[in-house]
Amino acid sequence: MNLPAEQTGDFIPWEDADAKPIIRFQGVTKKFGDFTAIDNLSLDIYEREFFALLGPSGCGKTTLMRMLAGFETPTSGEIMLDGQNIAPVPPNKRPVNMMFQSYALFPHLTLADNIAFGLKRSDMPKSEIAGRVDEMLSLVQLSKFGSRKPHQISGGQRQRVALARALAKSPKLLLLDEPLAALDKKLREETQFELMDIQEKLGTTFVIVTHDQEEAMTVASRVAVMDHGQLVQVATPEQIYEFPNSRYVADFIGDVNLIEGAAKSVTKDAAVISWAEGLPDINAAAPEGLAKGDNCCFAIRPEKVSISAEKPTDAANALPGKVLDIGYLGNMSTYHVELGNGQIIKAQVANQRRLSRRAYTWDDQVWVSFTATAGLVLSA
Repeated sequence: MNLPAEQTGDFIPWEDADAKPIIRFQGVTKKFGDFTAIDNLSLDIYEREFFALLGPSGCGKTTLMRMLAGFETPTSGEIMLDGQNIAPVPPNKRPVNMMFQSYALFPHLTLADNIAFGLKRSDMPKSEIAGRVDEMLSLVQLSKFGSRKPHQISGGQRQRVALARALAKSPKLLLLDEPLAALDKKLREETQFELMDIQEKLGTTFVIVTHDQEEAMTVASRVAVMDHGQLVQVATPEQIYEFPNSRYVADFIGDVNLIEGAAKSVTKDAAVISWAEGLPDINAAAPEGLAKGDNCCFAIRPEKVSISAEKPTDAANALPGKVLDIGYLGNMSTYHVELGNGQIIKAQVANQRRLSRRAYTWDDQVWVSFTATAGLVLSA
């Protein structure tokens, strides 16, 4: 997982009681007829953040962005930008710009003219426009391409031109609507890091809408996971992945094994989860509020599950099973192990050896094991 450079230091304004958010949603609801797209949502986003709105189609993330841009008006509640209620402010008067998924470049204009288009309609003196265009082309590493037309450059380069145009007027806030969706996987990954570098250099607040979990986890300082118009969890990528606050988030972000059960016993630090007749109980760390007899769900990521031919003697949890399937991903393999009750447990193993020397194959009897703190106990 990779974060902007400032995230490796002390850039945590959301934990500072004195920090003032640049964007504040206060009890915002948006309805389209009888359909509620955004449901009484409150959220703070801080200056210099690279903030990601993540969720499935129809969860409300695009509606939230369109309200920031001014294309939609809240049914109720307030949206504050730098202390100002922006509801009555038209889109062209807001210090906000938006980069669309389609890039929306003018095909008959050169790249330089595309970037200059908005500047020529702003208050910027004409004598300064050419210099600003050159600055933006340099920022996105396209200085030598200013005289070309959009059809004469690659998709990744068009994406950078659209970014340069969106940033040319120095907005306080840049909105990115699925900006990398049209790029192939390798180029998308490279462009994610370019976006992070540009955002860090400029210090502009970026808000990105995406359904790509890996993209959100890579670029964002914080991620808001949405569902049915509400925020399910807002946290850093590490917290979202390692400490999801619900079964929904655990299942939505990355890959996870979910084991249904009930708390057989609970102490201050430990819980024993009964989950399948004839199979060992699961020893886990006890979450706050869990009581004996509560239904719960044990969530553990595949990379935290070990696989072995012999039962490990020092593991807090060890379950016998049979290799049902193997997914080869190049750098790692995912083993699908079927337990005695039919439950499938996924274990990921780094491929440190050649494929011909794989330790386990289909139908092998194996053990999957994990520590008591490798997973989380979540409410059922």
